Amino acid sequence: MHLRPLILATILPALLLTSAPAQEAPPQDTPTLRLGSNLVFVPAQVQTKKGEMIYGLTPQQFTLEDNGVPQKFRVDEDTDARGLSLVVVVQCSREAFAQFNRMKGLDAMVDDLTGGAPRQVAVVSYGSEPELIGDFTPDPDKLNHNLAQLEPCEDGGNVTLDAVAFANKLFDQDPKTSALTQTRRAILLIGETRDHGSKVKPETVIADLGRSNTVVDSVSFNPGKTTIIDSLIHGQFGPGPFGLLVMAVEAVRRNVPHTLASLTGGEYTNFSTQKGFDAGIHKLANHIHNYYLLSFQPVGPAGAPLTPGLHRLTVKVPDYPDAQIRSRLTYYAGEAPPPEVPDKPEKEKK
Repeated sequence: MHLRPLILATILPALLLTSAPAQEAPPQDTPTLRLGSNLVFVPAQVQTKKGEMIYGLTPQQFTLEDNGVPQKFRVDEDTDARGLSLVVVVQCSREAFAQFNRMKGLDAMVDDLTGGAPRQVAVVSYGSEPELIGDFTPDPDKLNHNLAQLEPCEDGGNVTLDAVAFANKLFDQDPKTSALTQTRRAILLIGETRDHGSKVKPETVIADLGRSNTVVDSVSFNPGKTTIIDSLIHGQFGPGPFGLLVMAVEAVRRNVPHTLASLTGGEYTNFSTQKGFDAGIHKLANHIHNYYLLSFQPVGPAGAPLTPGLHRLTVKVPDYPDAQIRSRLTYYAGEAPPPEVPDKPEKEKK
């Protein structure tokens, strides 16, 4: 297992895939998931109760379930061998206006997060609408120039979901990051916990991220509510794909960055001071490469076709029953638009 203890363990968690020792090599290697055809990438970070990383685990020590159905998977070793496409998405409005001075050193942060892998990075800013500040570039000088263009804006909007959807589409518009390549895809999201004014629906963003194997790593200005997110992580959701989608959408409505990071296998941190921002970035940098990357081709119960919709993933290490495992929680099967979720779950309307 090629893990780097002190560099990045979050911004890319599920965004990679390379050949390595495998329980069974999946026959196909394409990022976008369609029913029963392609791979799902599942980053998994394993820690002791005290927060110490557990290294050197073998594929045979993991179990992986898709909606409770055991799956055959491989564990990839050298994740840095693949290129990385990263979109840095930064809110410029509302609370961000007062926080901009605390977000110094963003260029150094991106360097830490991307590590030594071949990379190209785009930069997006948003208030009432997302704006492409700089398209994908592998050139460090151009990237630093693009990051330097970020500045606060006097804007009452905060369309975080629109910005994430915009960033995720950028990957498909660039030939080097399209769904037909095997480039890792990551979004670094820096903004408030709540969305204000997005046109895209949460369920659409959840489905698109779940199809594309994109990982979202998030840094927020405030902690936000995590009760529903914790329930989602621990499996306390309604029955079936729609019940899971309802829970995920409700969690997004309460805390966008935390929920998207949890669903996709990314990491989440928050800050309110310069010291807090620096500490949060240090946390991200120390975690990002400390993960195992599992990949599998989904199969239904007894080989039955996959059920369309949002699927729940569960990763365990039976040899370490008390281990703390952070991994991708969901993926989305099928090309059809996700069903619309009402403003409140039906059970709350009664």
